[in-house]
Amino acid sequence: MSAATIKDVAREAGVSVASVSRALNGGHGVTAETSRRIHEAAQRLHYVPHAAARMLITRRTNTVGALLPDLYGEFFSELIRGIDLAARARGLHLLVSSSHDDADAAAVALRAMQGRVDGLLLMSPHADADFLRQNLPHDLPTVLMNTRLAGSDYCALSVDNDGGARLMVEHLLSLGHQRIAFIQGPPGNRDAGERERGYREVLASHTPGSPAITLEGDFSEESGYRAGRQVLAMRPRPDAVFAANDMMAIGCMAALREAGICVPEEIAIGGFDDVPMARYVTPPLTTIQVHIAELGSQAMALLGEQIDHPGSVPAGTRRHVGAELVVRASSGAAIA
Repeated sequence: MSAATIKDVAREAGVSVASVSRALNGGHGVTAETSRRIHEAAQRLHYVPHAAARMLITRRTNTVGALLPDLYGEFFSELIRGIDLAARARGLHLLVSSSHDDADAAAVALRAMQGRVDGLLLMSPHADADFLRQNLPHDLPTVLMNTRLAGSDYCALSVDNDGGARLMVEHLLSLGHQRIAFIQGPPGNRDAGERERGYREVLASHTPGSPAITLEGDFSEESGYRAGRQVLAMRPRPDAVFAANDMMAIGCMAALREAGICVPEEIAIGGFDDVPMARYVTPPLTTIQVHIAELGSQAMALLGEQIDHPGSVPAGTRRHVGAELVVRASSGAAIA
């Protein structure tokens, strides 16, 4: 049996093809009763509108794109979940791609999405003004996530990385930890840079005699593990380690545990993000909570407003997602 066509629906409902098209594409020009009759006829015939034809009529793909630096790990899993739930609530499909932290790959992915999406969510360390000018149509609704550009006309949503890092370092200092090491994120990563800045500024203002101790990392558990091995070789050892994300903190804890170092009795540990795993490691991880799924859903809401109501969101709109300290056993604080 062949699939039903729009002409079949028109014949079943007793209306013109144009009326069926207007009714099924949410347009005006048909009465409520006629629209109801058309939708019932389409349902009886199991009619599925042709996507390409619908695009020609509505000039919409009902798809949004998300370009992220990576898709691996709990952070990106939660971020995509938040975006997808918000997109589905608006009847939109989500097309996801990763740049793998490579500028050329990011450019290729952006160009591949052109014409396929109604709007774009972009998180990329390579997204400077020239990059966006060369690879993004100026009229494509776009929201930058943690990729804010100074003086940019793009809407942006960002995490309070600096403030969150300050909370963590102040917490560790309040517990008597003086030598606090910091595991960095990938070079050039905006989030990691802001978190390191908060770490350094609090140390400089609260313990001017204590130098910053930085260890290389790339946001992966493996790099946290390597940093933990470096901590073990230090003399004197740090009192505490603050990692720029939870996965590195967890990797560092694994290295210390293997060497028989007790956390937090000998070395305290703190992370950033509050990924779901953070509360289940031993000991549970003190961290800075970012509502990661909320970051995704808020970015999608901001993009959806631009798509549905062009001009409703002022160019250059800036919004922020807060960061909160979540105290667990790994920092050495007394837990009620």
